[in-house]
Amino acid sequence: MLDYGNIGSSEDIEVPPLLIDQVIGHEESVETIKKAAKQRRNVLLIGDPGVGKSMIAKGMAELLPPEVLQDILVYPNAEDNNNPLIRPVPAGDGKKIVMASKHNEKGYGEKKTLITVFLIIGVMALGFVYNQILIALLACLFIFFISMQIKPQNISMGPKLLVSNGEKRFAPFVDGTGAHAGALLGDVRHDPYQSGGLGTPAHERVESGMIHKANRGVLYIDEIGTMSMKTQQELLSAMQEKKYSITGQSENSSGAMVHTQAVPCDFVLVASGNIQVLEGMHIAMRSRIRGYGYEVFMKDSMDDTEENRKKLIQFVAQEIKNDGRIPHFNPEALDEIIKEAKRRAGKKDALTLKLRDLGGLVRAAGDVAKEEGAKYVTSEHVVTAKKYSRTLEQQIADRSIVQRKEYAVFHPTGGKIGMVNGLSVIGDRSGLMLPIAAEAAPAQSTREGKIIATGKLGEIAKESVQNVSALIKKHTGTDISQYDIHVQFLQTYDGVEGDSASVSIAAAVISAIEEIPADQTVALTGSLSVRGDVLPIGGATSKIEAAAEAGIKKVIIPRSNMKDVMIEKKYEEEVEIIPVDTLSDVLENILIEGSKKSKLVEKMKAIGTAVTKVPEGVNNSYNTPNKS
Repeated sequence: MLDYGNIGSSEDIEVPPLLIDQVIGHEESVETIKKAAKQRRNVLLIGDPGVGKSMIAKGMAELLPPEVLQDILVYPNAEDNNNPLIRPVPAGDGKKIVMASKHNEKGYGEKKTLITVFLIIGVMALGFVYNQILIALLACLFIFFISMQIKPQNISMGPKLLVSNGEKRFAPFVDGTGAHAGALLGDVRHDPYQSGGLGTPAHERVESGMIHKANRGVLYIDEIGTMSMKTQQELLSAMQEKKYSITGQSENSSGAMVHTQAVPCDFVLVASGNIQVLEGMHIAMRSRIRGYGYEVFMKDSMDDTEENRKKLIQFVAQEIKNDGRIPHFNPEALDEIIKEAKRRAGKKDALTLKLRDLGGLVRAAGDVAKEEGAKYVTSEHVVTAKKYSRTLEQQIADRSIVQRKEYAVFHPTGGKIGMVNGLSVIGDRSGLMLPIAAEAAPAQSTREGKIIATGKLGEIAKESVQNVSALIKKHTGTDISQYDIHVQFLQTYDGVEGDSASVSIAAAVISAIEEIPADQTVALTGSLSVRGDVLPIGGATSKIEAAAEAGIKKVIIPRSNMKDVMIEKKYEEEVEIIPVDTLSDVLENILIEGSKKSKLVEKMKAIGTAVTKVPEGVNNSYNTPNKS
């Protein structure tokens, strides 16, 4: 898969120190992020889960221009206890100020305690001298009570450190994903002892929000569209004003009476999500990002080039370094990871960028090697790890496939009229046999026949069934208005959606009408256009592997999907892949040889020639280039 040269294992691969340089396959997005960081612009990242949105956001924090970070202190307000004062100071000074205040308070406390003890001893001594012990004890209690109540103003006005940035080398990065309003915007704790002088001072109950902790840094929020509109509106206000006062979020809390001075929150917002998240975004929020920042759509795959393969093995080295508990990969194991990246991309000339899932495979392979005590991870470890790194949905899908195999309604031998072996995909990447049966009966209506399909079909699947009738009329010359055609999708407990069964439906219906057996050693998949062209489908690799597992000898797929086929080596010898372009090609490969088949194919070719022939003097504008 790659010329490794002097690389003996992933241990020899250099990992860049900056996080932004560890982002794989998103060169255009990274360039945009670098521009946004330089000018402190907000960014909206849209893409599938696991493609690196949060990693780019963290990398942006390292790229922000160097600024003097701040600590933020909150002081009590002598004039209005419910309106604490805010004071920003250089980073690191906040802790010193608070420690100095506590040191003064401690010194005063020690002096007060010492004076109180001397007074109590003196009073008790006088009590013994004048034989007034009871009065002396009462006087001591009074002195102790007065001592506890005395608290000089300069001591009770000590500040609280609200935000600390003293030990940060880079601008702060705060992940506010899924945070409730209080955690995001700040809150004031409830105090049940607020009356009677026993309560905690208001400034001590103030808690900073993530927007304040992200001051002069990056605030990252994933799936921002799931946040309530009210919270998004408050977040927008903080973005615009670059400061936001803290108050109690609950109306029933004593904290709702507290309202601080405005607290600095000059952050860069990096919001992210999939394309559906836009529906839940506040229109003004998106408008501000678009007007004062960038919107970035992230790819889910990259071109399969030597340069990108090198980036992929760099990703493996990064995952091993970050994990710190698994051994390094040898070149054969790195090759297997590249192959799996090709398979998961679904296209032969591409590599997947859903690297979070691929990272799970890397760690699973490392765990397998670690359990065996191996020095390096090998290709065998990676193959074994594929079983353990399946998603929960994938495991459920695979279990369903096993159960269906036990009660299979198809037999990969011989020929049957109106019965074909279709193919489908369940879960993320699991292929499944989809038997389809068709039966033609005399029409009950004198006007026209009907196509009746069963099997819990979705809208697209229903439409593909209806399109088949037009194709049959055109390409076979058979008048299907005399028939009621019943099409049944067998064992479709979870339903059928999509149009990739169009080819299978057409083959089953034609086999039933013309009474020509369909070869049961053949499985097929593909979408059909209304002109009879076989169009590409998804999941070609998974479908072919499912057919091979079921004992099928040949699989018919659209020719345009041939470049996407990445079946494992163990299946290459078991199944023959037949690419097709038209419905005629499909029937030639699935119907069993005989006089009926020969006549049907000849009739279809004659009809096809007549349809495509252009009469003299007629300008075929469809095939004529536009010269204007």
